[in-house]
Amino acid sequence: MSAHLSHGLGTELVEPDWPPLTDAEVTDVVGPARVVWRSPRPLSAAAVVERDGRRLFVKRHHVRVRPPEALAEEHAFLRHLGERGAPVVRVLDAGARGEWTYEVHSTGAGADLYRDALSWSPFVGPAHARAAGEALARLHLAAEGFTAPRRAPGPLVASFTVFAAPDPRPALDAYIAERPLLAEALADFPWRRDTERVLLPLHDRLAPHLSGLAPLWTHNDWHASNLLWGEDGAVSTVLDFGMSDRTTAVHDLATALERNTVQWLSPDRPVRERDAVALLRGYQSVRPLSPPESAALPALLPLVHAEFALSELDYFHGVTRSAENARLAYEYYVGHAEWFHGRAGRGLVELVAAEVRGSGSAPYPTGDVRYGA
Repeated sequence: MSAHLSHGLGTELVEPDWPPLTDAEVTDVVGPARVVWRSPRPLSAAAVVERDGRRLFVKRHHVRVRPPEALAEEHAFLRHLGERGAPVVRVLDAGARGEWTYEVHSTGAGADLYRDALSWSPFVGPAHARAAGEALARLHLAAEGFTAPRRAPGPLVASFTVFAAPDPRPALDAYIAERPLLAEALADFPWRRDTERVLLPLHDRLAPHLSGLAPLWTHNDWHASNLLWGEDGAVSTVLDFGMSDRTTAVHDLATALERNTVQWLSPDRPVRERDAVALLRGYQSVRPLSPPESAALPALLPLVHAEFALSELDYFHGVTRSAENARLAYEYYVGHAEWFHGRAGRGLVELVAAEVRGSGSAPYPTGDVRYGA
């Protein structure tokens, strides 16, 4: 077994899909350097390295996951954000070497308080949730004016095209046609029937509100472990724009709620209601939602995961060739949407709807979690 393990799709550490970065490899990329910490995140190989007393962040992807042109898309967004004063890392170098592409970033300011936490672990409390909401709103303000088109098709990108369409059926067919390996993976699943049964009724509730959502480049992976924290409890640096794309502000906010407040890795899937309210109030204290955005947010929440789940299925089937992870990605596509048809999911949607209607005037929920099927 490897000395370096990574997070899997459950709660156990697993053998990494990608070989860990070595001192010799990072020296080849940045000059004489040594690895001081390896990331446990599963979809690439990444490490903090030290060179001449300075720390850098080096990330390696397989070229089938992030070719140079795909890295250029997200790095252009990062540059725009940095020029607008957003607290993001600087891209110092990027390029391809054989079957790999590499990124070299600054490490960013602040403490990496969640660096060993599983990707969808909760905030330590409502204060961090509120700070994360404030930071997300500031990022959206900084993102305005970045007019690049949406990213080219590729795995592990959280897009918003299928369920942003008035009729998702032809949009889904087009999405799959652009990704032949995803089409191959879906042949093993009843995806048309499940989409009609579970996801399209949710889209019926969202469709009347789509025209009021303005396009915006967004982070699309907003969870606690992608943030660095200052001593004052505020977010000091935003990390990891690998899933960024042109979606909408509401899509990004719904992602933040879904990733951080529903504990998907727990069997009973508790909801941290106080964190959900705190995140929303933090966001609206900086960037109040417009009436169309307020109407769309609770309707989009049950669907916000769907295209990324398909993108994960594309990755696990077409790149890592893991039948078990491909199965879990398909369960993610259908199962998360099914959860929102149940009592707990409907309760979260109602909580979000009430909060955006009330503009933060009600007291915080008295309990931390809601349990239910």
